[in-house]
Amino acid sequence: MAKGLDWATDGRDWPNRAHSRFVEAATTRWHVQRAGKGEHVLLLHGTGASTHSWAVLFPLLAARFDTLAVDLPGHGFTQSFRRLDSALPGMVHALKVLLAAENFRPALIVGHSAGAAIAVRLASELDPRPRGTVSINGALKPFGGPAALIAPVMAKALAINPLVARALARGGRDPSRVARLIEGTGSHPGPDYLEFYGRLFGNSRHVAGTLSMMANWDVSGVMAPFERAGLSLHQIVGLNDRAVPPEHAEALARRYKGASLERLPGLGHLAHEEDAACVAASVFSAFASAELPARKSGT
Repeated sequence: MAKGLDWATDGRDWPNRAHSRFVEAATTRWHVQRAGKGEHVLLLHGTGASTHSWAVLFPLLAARFDTLAVDLPGHGFTQSFRRLDSALPGMVHALKVLLAAENFRPALIVGHSAGAAIAVRLASELDPRPRGTVSINGALKPFGGPAALIAPVMAKALAINPLVARALARGGRDPSRVARLIEGTGSHPGPDYLEFYGRLFGNSRHVAGTLSMMANWDVSGVMAPFERAGLSLHQIVGLNDRAVPPEHAEALARRYKGASLERLPGLGHLAHEEDAACVAASVFSAFASAELPARKSGT
C-alpha cells in the first residue's frame, strides 16, 4: 500500500493545525478539525481536496458555531480501510458513524463540489435533520454526454493500477502543473493553497483515494430524498466556475422551491478559497433564513 501523508512533516504547518485531531470510527482513521461554540456546522470538501480548503473559512465560522471539518476517506490525512467508503453511500455511512462518535448533530452542513452531494445525501438521512444545507459550486448532477460514460470508466481503470497513482503523484509535485490544474477550475486562490494542493497531489495514496472516489461516484437521484423531506438548500455559485457549469444550479433553483441561489461574480469553482469572507457571510445568511425542518414522525 502506498505511504500516506505524514502528519509530522507534511502536516507541520497545516492550516488550523491547532484544532486537528485523529479519530478512529467506521474502519477509518479520520483527520478532523473542530473549534468554536454554538450550534453544529459540518464542512465537507470536494474531490481531491482536504481540510486545507477551509483554511480561512473555518475560523470565520468557528467564531459563531461549533465547526467540524474532516478529511474525507482516502483524502488528506484520513486513512480508510474499506473501498466501499469511496462511493457516495459508503462516505455517508462512514460520516454518520463519525458524527455519532463525536456527538455532533449538524444544524448546518456546508459542502463544496462533490462534498455538496455528500451533504445533501447525509442531510436526508440524519435524525434530527439539519436546519439547512449549503452547496458551494455543488456537483449535484451526473456528467452529461460522452463524459457520463468515459469519466467513471477511466477513473476506475486508473484506480485499479497503483502504479498509475504513483505516476500521477510524481507529476503533482510540479508547482506549475498544480497551478495550471487549479486555474483550470476558474479560480485563483493564493500561493499557500497551491502549496498544500501540491503536497496532496504529490502523494500517491491521496491520488489513489481521489481516483477511487471518482471511479465509484454516482449522484443520480441524490436530490430525490432531500426534496421529499422538504429540506432547504442554499446554493452559492461562482460564476467563473469551469468545473461545474453554473447553469446546473440555476436549473435546480427553478425546479425545486426549497433551493435558493446566490451568484458570486468574479469567483470560480474554489470560491470559498478565493473570498472566504464573502462565502462566510452567505453561510451566516443561509443559516439565519433556513426553516427548522420537521422531525420524523414518531420522534
